[in-house]
Amino acid sequence: MTPAELSRTVRHAVCRAVEDGVLRAPVPESVSVERPRPGGSGDYATNVALRLAGPAGRPPRAVAEMLRSRIAEAPGIAGIEITGPGFLNITLDSRAQQELVREVLERGCKYGWTELTGAVAQPSCRADVRAAVTADALRRILLSQGTLSRIYCEATVDPAWADLGVRIGAEGARPFLRTDVMPVPAEDDAATLLRRLGVDAARWGLLAAAPHDRPRTGDELLVQHVSNPLFRVRYAYSRTRALTRNAEQLGFDSAPQAHVDAPALTTAIGDHPAVLASAARLRAPDRLVRHLESTADALLGFQHTVLPVGDEKPSAAHRSRLALAEAAGTVLAGGLSLLGISAPEYL
Repeated sequence: MTPAELSRTVRHAVCRAVEDGVLRAPVPESVSVERPRPGGSGDYATNVALRLAGPAGRPPRAVAEMLRSRIAEAPGIAGIEITGPGFLNITLDSRAQQELVREVLERGCKYGWTELTGAVAQPSCRADVRAAVTADALRRILLSQGTLSRIYCEATVDPAWADLGVRIGAEGARPFLRTDVMPVPAEDDAATLLRRLGVDAARWGLLAAAPHDRPRTGDELLVQHVSNPLFRVRYAYSRTRALTRNAEQLGFDSAPQAHVDAPALTTAIGDHPAVLASAARLRAPDRLVRHLESTADALLGFQHTVLPVGDEKPSAAHRSRLALAEAAGTVLAGGLSLLGISAPEYL
């Protein structure tokens, strides 16, 4: 169950409580679920009971009790604990991981995408290479979240922008470009960045930093070492492809048959839809960059457990680990694509 699906499950429980007449409060348009804070329990937590307590005229814990049994009836929920003043801490069924992996592998690089809503945005970007690349990445991210758009430039378009993959005046996500994006130094125009870094490193460097920070456009982006975040993310993806090739040579393929003890990697994969949604809502592609780094780190820490060792025969555990690794590779490839960066199978 993804965070978005769990959010809908909790909201549906609120709707049922209101319809049954046990809760008198307006149903919120959306419900926030997040990872429990330090000291918390379960896989996710929500403060919806605290939000509804005031309008309902009931103590938060009483509202939480009303919702607990209704949420627990949903498929994929293993248990719910009420903590603190009225937080609902939700533990997912162990089978949820297999279902998540199946969903990712079925949807491919469209995992985390939503249906087109018909919404259209019409942004403009300054005559600055960072602003143009940021707008183009947001165009792609917003498209993944159901919004069509077209980028408009406030001044003459630099021909080198096209070489950086920027699509001006093309259909896609049309974000409102934040005005606090710090421009690149004058000496780092599009043509110069392309000659020095190439398309992938240039785009990563321009997108990785938060808008108020200087872009990272130094030659360290070209270093072929895990100390370079761009290399680490692309290397992690290439490792997932290598694991699949190696498994084929050993005579087995992937199948999410058993639960895999890899909480960090499972969390990173499951959080991908929520990251895309927040990157679109906040107009912040750097959030996707950081998520890809976290996913890559989790995958690289997990990869050594995937294949059989020595005389060990491939088992359901190995097939399940491979499926989890392939799901991580799908997230990495899909995220890089939204940033306009390639994901090579060999690196």
